[in-house]
Amino acid sequence: MAALQKYVSSPLGAALAAGCLLVMVLCAQGGAAAPITSHCRLNKSDFQEPYIFNHTFTLAQEASLADNITDVRLIGNKLFQGINQVTKRCYVLKQVLNFILEEVLFPRSDEFHPHMKKVVPFFSKLSKKLSQCHIENDNQHIQRNVQNLKNTVKKLGESGEIKVIGELNLLFITLKRECAQVEQGWKMDY
Repeated sequence: MAALQKYVSSPLGAALAAGCLLVMVLCAQGGAAAPITSHCRLNKSDFQEPYIFNHTFTLAQEASLADNITDVRLIGNKLFQGINQVTKRCYVLKQVLNFILEEVLFPRSDEFHPHMKKVVPFFSKLSKKLSQCHIENDNQHIQRNVQNLKNTVKKLGESGEIKVIGELNLLFITLKRECAQVEQGWKMDY
């Protein structure tokens, strides 16, 4: 017993003991880790550069002029249907942001000069900051809502991509509202 106490009092022994304790706790939970939601946040300062606000809104306005589908809204209340928890709402936006970057903004980055050249890196930076945002439990309705948006964009084709660009201002506002407020636990009622 004295040898065990001496081993655990060493830094390496203490670290191993802590690791073993963690493994035992995870085994007791059936191997399931607790959901990781602490990374589902952005800082308000991420949105405070005035030039990016202006470029995003100007880009959205230019694309809106080419948007002939007026009866469809992509970024809105429907996206959050059945999702009330703030961290889950931010996770939805992370999923939407990644889709928009990969399927629309990167492929169309040579259009809508000069605004696209400023906006794409901004949204990429936000995506990188949200990369560790995960929701492990009860996310079927989240995936369904995100998939509905993806399906709508793909169904509309090029018009859907233009609509996405035309709603980047809504994405900007919604990301700021839902993801930069997480640390205060602030929630918007819809």
